[in-house]
Amino acid sequence: MKYGDEVLDVCCGTGAQVIEYGKQGILATGVDKEQSMLSVALKNKEKQKLTNVSFCQADATSLPFGANKFDYVSICFGLHDKEEDIRNKVVSEMKRVVKQEGSLVLADFNVPLPGNMWAMFARIIEYIAGGSHYRGFKDFINSGGLKNILNNHLLFKQKAGYFKGGILEIIQAKLYRE
Repeated sequence: MKYGDEVLDVCCGTGAQVIEYGKQGILATGVDKEQSMLSVALKNKEKQKLTNVSFCQADATSLPFGANKFDYVSICFGLHDKEEDIRNKVVSEMKRVVKQEGSLVLADFNVPLPGNMWAMFARIIEYIAGGSHYRGFKDFINSGGLKNILNNHLLFKQKAGYFKGGILEIIQAKLYRE
């Protein structure tokens, strides 16, 4: 990503990633369906005095943008907590709104999780979250995580990195084009 790129962050929560994009001169938009999260995001934007950052309330399975709009579309820890059909709808929408020459950036748990304290801590936190969140996490892990998403959505990995003792995987991916 570079200065002037237009980036969408899906399931942006409190907007931390969007704010970081904005600090780099990127035209960043964050979407989340939770107004409480967006309220915090807007306060963070105001503190930073960023004019190149915006937020909107939207469901990630039905993004309010036209096709081929963004240079990059990212999601950070926004897939593992969802049921597979919802995950697939979110990724399909991300693919729809990214430009043909653009990329998706997917950051979530690395599968399989390594056998270290970071992974143990992650499993405990996900268990405490409980309910549908934990069911989504277990399904994400059991189905192969981001690797499965890449395969199911005909995405190819351009770059990958691993962080926090190997529990976090960040992938930059492109769509297969004929």
